[in-house]
Amino acid sequence: MKDKKLDLNSIIGFALIFGILIWMLYRNQPSQKEIDAEKAKKEQVVQTEKAKTAPAKESVIAAIDTTSGDSLQLAKLKGSLGNFAYSATLPSAKETFTTIENKLVSIKVANKGGYIVEAKLKNFERFKRGSGQMVELIKDNNSHLNIQLQTQDNRTLNTKDLFFEPTVTKVGENQILTMRLKAGANEFLEYKYVLKPNDYMLDFDVRSQGLSKVLNTSKPLDLEWSLKAYRNEKSISYENRYADLRYEHEEGKYDNVGDGNDKKETVEEVSYIAFKQHFFASILLTKTSFKTAELYSTKLIVDEEKDTVFTKQFRANVPLAFNNGEVDYKMNWYFGPSDYKTLKAYDKNLDKIIPLGWGIFGWINKFIFIPLFGFLSSYIAYGIAIIVFTILIKIAMSPITYKSFLSQAKMKVLRPEINELGEKYKKDPGKKQQETMKLYTKAGVNPMAGCIPALIQIPFMYASFQFFPSAFELRQKSFLWADDLSSFDQIAKLPFHIPLYGDHVSLFPILAAIAIFFYMKMTSGDQQMAAPQQEGMPDMAKMMKIMIYVSPIMMLIFFNTYGAGLSLYNFISNLITIGIMIVIKKYVVDENKIHAQIQENKLKEPKKQGKFQRKMQEMMEQAEAQKALQKKK
Repeated sequence: MKDKKLDLNSIIGFALIFGILIWMLYRNQPSQKEIDAEKAKKEQVVQTEKAKTAPAKESVIAAIDTTSGDSLQLAKLKGSLGNFAYSATLPSAKETFTTIENKLVSIKVANKGGYIVEAKLKNFERFKRGSGQMVELIKDNNSHLNIQLQTQDNRTLNTKDLFFEPTVTKVGENQILTMRLKAGANEFLEYKYVLKPNDYMLDFDVRSQGLSKVLNTSKPLDLEWSLKAYRNEKSISYENRYADLRYEHEEGKYDNVGDGNDKKETVEEVSYIAFKQHFFASILLTKTSFKTAELYSTKLIVDEEKDTVFTKQFRANVPLAFNNGEVDYKMNWYFGPSDYKTLKAYDKNLDKIIPLGWGIFGWINKFIFIPLFGFLSSYIAYGIAIIVFTILIKIAMSPITYKSFLSQAKMKVLRPEINELGEKYKKDPGKKQQETMKLYTKAGVNPMAGCIPALIQIPFMYASFQFFPSAFELRQKSFLWADDLSSFDQIAKLPFHIPLYGDHVSLFPILAAIAIFFYMKMTSGDQQMAAPQQEGMPDMAKMMKIMIYVSPIMMLIFFNTYGAGLSLYNFISNLITIGIMIVIKKYVVDENKIHAQIQENKLKEPKKQGKFQRKMQEMMEQAEAQKALQKKK
């Protein structure tokens, strides 16, 4: 088959067709007269529409010149409001940015909206050390600040859509960025940012000047601040657990909106609002309390394998009240770590955003755990500091542990006599309880002595569950196989995801589970030996045997995604407790001596009953009296 080629006739044909098309386009284009007529017609339509929508009084309206890209911020009109105008062609009416920075943070502010569009922390990396990705609390349009302006003719303007004019100055080492939304030479809305050296906190002032003739000042301006919190840690589930919206209100009260979907709170007299992530926070503070605040939080993680970018969506709406026709608020922004010492140094109660626990649990963390661990970690590596910290806590608690074991030993010695009373008064439980209490009193044994030491240790255990997840200093600190003590210590990656457990295997939780298994096996055996045989006791014994296996499994599952520091603490704590128990049993507590002492106590004048024992005795006697009365009836 021959190749097809263009011949002379084909070339001439294509040339003629092209020429005809050009001629047709030329003949069909409108003349200058027609263009002018069409333009005049459009202008007439625009003027007609303006006439329809314009109010009786002349006013000032906001608009954007979409053809030029410059901001036609307000049209210049004359009337009862006087001569008041925005510049129609401000040089700042472009989407450009201004950056101020120090050694700790870099802040980028946009001309459009005048708010912060980038807040980068220079000394902290995302996910793990060496990743090269710095922590950015604000970036890629994840945060907005907007003030709604209500004009006197009931129009609504949004500052996020309008262009501010930036001016950068320096006073000493302080960098000052002034952003003005101008209405004239001396009429404007102003945001002023002041960044000091070596500081995570900026001064942030919002004030107006000369706008009382344009704005409706009968009600406050509505300021809205929102932020979608970026994930910055290795475990998104662990980070999400400690991300929440916290605030201070009513002169010293602290609270949070709560975890979950679409959580909302309306609070009064708010002095600061914190969008807290696990180890970082964005906080807005005000010297003049916000009269009210509408706060909103929702979680953005539905599927942990897919939702891996953001953790929470936060939003706050607050009113900015007018004073003599103008707004003037002195505020601050904080963009930095949720580190207890750093936040406390500002002396603005910002340390309250860290969940250290309420009441006695918080006191233990503030006055024992934080100072002690801070001291140790300033001299030795963090992993070693956790071990030494745990040893010191357990040594301090050892007298309580000793009393608990001593009480168990005494109850164990008395058990045969208690069982005899049980057999003797088998048909009269009330009498049996009375005689048992008399035996305790005569022998000088307090049945509650073993419970009280255990109760005393509970606050310290709970405090540790609050302390380690909040310890910023553990972030990205390695120890043995754990590359980050603030996150899980993965030793194996699973090819599938197990509900509640995760898609990896952590080693410290396994060690902690083994330790707690042996600890419970030892203590449950002693408790069963010490406890008197009573009705229902076989079921109780069976339950305790089940707990020996259930507790380690629960720890293994739930601690798999927890921080390695907490798992290490629990492993060492249970290991030390086991060691203390062995030493006390073998070298401190002598059951033969205890038995001899009890027998000697029986021969002496019975000791005065304690309040608890006396109360129990009275209750039993009253029960017996009522029972006897019922029998007579």
